[in-house]
Amino acid sequence: MDLISIIESINEILWGPIMLMLLLGTGVLFTVKLRFIQLRRLKDTVKETFRKNEGIEADEQGMSSFQALATAIAAQVGTGNLAGVATAIGAGGPGAVFWMWISGVFGMGTIFAEAVISQVHTEKVGSQVTGGPAYYIKNGLGSKALAAFFAVAIVLALGFMGNMVQSNSISEAMYTAFEIPPIATGLVIAILVGLIVIGGMKRIAHFTSRVVPVMAVFYLLGALVIMITHYQEIIPSIQLIFHSAFNPTAATGGVVGVTVREVFRYGIARGLFSNEAGMGSTPHAHAVAKVKHPAQQGLVGIFGVLFDTGIVCTMTALVIIVTGSYTTDLIGIELTQHGFYEGFGTFGGAFIAVSMFFFALSTIISWYFFAEANIRYLFSTRYLKIFQALVLVFVVVGTTLEVDVVWELADMFNGLMIIPNLIALLGMVSLVVKILNDYENNYEKNQPSEYEKSYE
Repeated sequence: MDLISIIESINEILWGPIMLMLLLGTGVLFTVKLRFIQLRRLKDTVKETFRKNEGIEADEQGMSSFQALATAIAAQVGTGNLAGVATAIGAGGPGAVFWMWISGVFGMGTIFAEAVISQVHTEKVGSQVTGGPAYYIKNGLGSKALAAFFAVAIVLALGFMGNMVQSNSISEAMYTAFEIPPIATGLVIAILVGLIVIGGMKRIAHFTSRVVPVMAVFYLLGALVIMITHYQEIIPSIQLIFHSAFNPTAATGGVVGVTVREVFRYGIARGLFSNEAGMGSTPHAHAVAKVKHPAQQGLVGIFGVLFDTGIVCTMTALVIIVTGSYTTDLIGIELTQHGFYEGFGTFGGAFIAVSMFFFALSTIISWYFFAEANIRYLFSTRYLKIFQALVLVFVVVGTTLEVDVVWELADMFNGLMIIPNLIALLGMVSLVVKILNDYENNYEKNQPSEYEKSYE
């Protein structure tokens, strides 16, 4: 048995029904314990997300709430929104989109918990404040071994393997659309990434808060144009999503014969992989947000999942369905490309290439930031420069390789890092509830609050 077969076998276990049910079950548990906060506090979620952050500057002590959200969304909104959604539809039919929405709804409960716990457990490493699962596993759960295991897994999953996959996705899209040599694309990406990460948290925050809104508007406007030109298909497409979620034979084309179980599996898996709820990645951004109460950033975290799964993934799915592309035998990014080709003609290839460039570049920046927090956890500041250099090398190398093995390795380490994160979340359910109660019963009523913070 070759290496890739061994890794694939491990991933089938890691990403099998048990893991999916643990991720979804954690979301259900927090949703119930927090009294469906993602629904009853939806208005406050939007209010907190777009609250003015006057006088709050990004520095080594943290960044504004919106900058933290932009950094998190940069990681969430990436190739998974282009390729992951298409994979779910190609393998499970249009009904998979319904289950993707379900994963998003419950994932909001999980992301709230991750954000508030990461806010409570931060540390100053060198001159910079940092946080994330390694820190709340060590300090909140009391397990240095699990914390170290998580830190190593995420450095490998995101810092190295994941970023190779991202740069490879960019180089393939640029070569297909513009015939730009992959190595040239890789060098440009490495230079851009190097210029940004060398400026530390402040420059990363400025980059994500400016680029993420622009790239999101660009992509969503493109999808909206296709929605307008295919407006007659919108209602039938939404009906098809709901109907085929429970009756997969309603779908036609390449997905004939799939079962409800498969539709559920692909929708849940791709949804969770896209919004990253429970994976332990985005808490690194939410940890350093300068908010007065941890629950405020929890609400902002909810918006991240809403935007990723509820808006971006939904628009990608509708492009694929309204154009009829889902009836082809294509899967992955090729299916998304087909949808935009159908909508825009030959311009569709360039549109996807540009979207992929910004999606993947912003993801590389955020994943670097997340991985760096764990390098700081493992080694303090001793090897940061070496780590930066290695990341840039991996980014370039990733554009020149067949990355099947790298994809599988990234999936494997992603799966491994989820385990300690979920253990920590489930072990601190009462803390999350306590923080929310303090926010609603004390902070919001201008009463003395146990968790209120000051950044003066």
